Amino acid sequence: MQEPAQGRHRLGPRPLPLHLGLAMWAVTSSSVALPISSSGWDGWKPNLQARARALQEELAAANPEDLGRAVIVDGLRRICRLLAGIEKYRHHPWRRDVADAPTLWRDGSTALRDYGGVGTAALFVPSLINRAYILDLSERHSLLRWLSRNGVNPWLVDWGYPGEAERRFDLDAYIAGRLVRALDATVELTGGPVALVGYCMGGLLALALARLRPQHVTGVALLATPWDFHAGDGARARALAALAPALEPQLQLFGTLPVDSLQMLFAGLDPFGIQRKFEAFAELDPASERARLFVALEDWLNDGIPLAAPVARECLVGWYGENGPARGEWMVAGSPVDPARLDVPALALMPEKDRIVPPQSAAALAAALPRCTALTISAGHIGMVVGSGMRKAVWEPLRRWIAALQK
Repeated sequence: MQEPAQGRHRLGPRPLPLHLGLAMWAVTSSSVALPISSSGWDGWKPNLQARARALQEELAAANPEDLGRAVIVDGLRRICRLLAGIEKYRHHPWRRDVADAPTLWRDGSTALRDYGGVGTAALFVPSLINRAYILDLSERHSLLRWLSRNGVNPWLVDWGYPGEAERRFDLDAYIAGRLVRALDATVELTGGPVALVGYCMGGLLALALARLRPQHVTGVALLATPWDFHAGDGARARALAALAPALEPQLQLFGTLPVDSLQMLFAGLDPFGIQRKFEAFAELDPASERARLFVALEDWLNDGIPLAAPVARECLVGWYGENGPARGEWMVAGSPVDPARLDVPALALMPEKDRIVPPQSAAALAAALPRCTALTISAGHIGMVVGSGMRKAVWEPLRRWIAALQK
């Protein structure tokens, strides 16, 4: 069985100093903001105005000294619950309970894994960020193993940890080089064209691959795949792009964007999300299925891989900053990646609670594909592929769509 890369002693949540610092900042900032809120500060969103007025009335009636102490005590109790949750996670006995599927082809750090099964062949393309095994997380939460038992022959592109060669790769090298060869190998091993299934950033890679090798592709499924990076939350996308110059020293020094830096970018989407998660985890029964799934996901999140520097620059500047894909300016192998010219069946599964890919961004891609079936899922970005309720909402529709391609 494969254990997390950090071994038996877990190091998460990464980067730990950031999350501990945010927890302390919440306490101090709450103390500073208390007098302002009590005196009638009106900088609230319109939908919160009524609740804010009621809160201000309660604060004004309370003893200021008692109120100040209560805010600090409550904040410190939350930090204690956070620390308890982290310790509980670090010492949890669960370890990943499945072995990696057999590797039938390899090129550099990239492996092609065969999950067996009888039926339509489907090549799964994950993101270059985080490990590919989110699609094969555990025995109870493995989309790929479930598909292999239900009429699909899944194959997985496992990007692996970027070596010396991959640290110099741009998106062209990954797609027109490494990914094209992985598709060619899959077609040779399975004896015919295959379905492509891309998850998150992997959906963009799969889309570009289908344009380069249309004769090898029967259809393209896109799971939580962004396209219009300025739709839904354009300000956030531009803010990420504005960080590119500050990250440049790391890119030049390491040749990659390190894992902890990537995790900091994700933390910016919900700065106090980690604290809420670990406070809740501290209250769970360690033997419960919910606790085991939490540990499995945190192990995966903390077992990250760095992103090649040229790819990091292209994504931050070209995608998030300039919105190249939606503007028709994203080029692979010298040609624009134009979804309107993809003449194969497509399926877009879009989680409506996605914090990483705004639903409007994914919907723009579904609208641009001429033969696309679009489904909105009541789930989050990661929950859509591992959540306990996703077999009916995601896994089964995906299975039916893949199976229909064979007909």
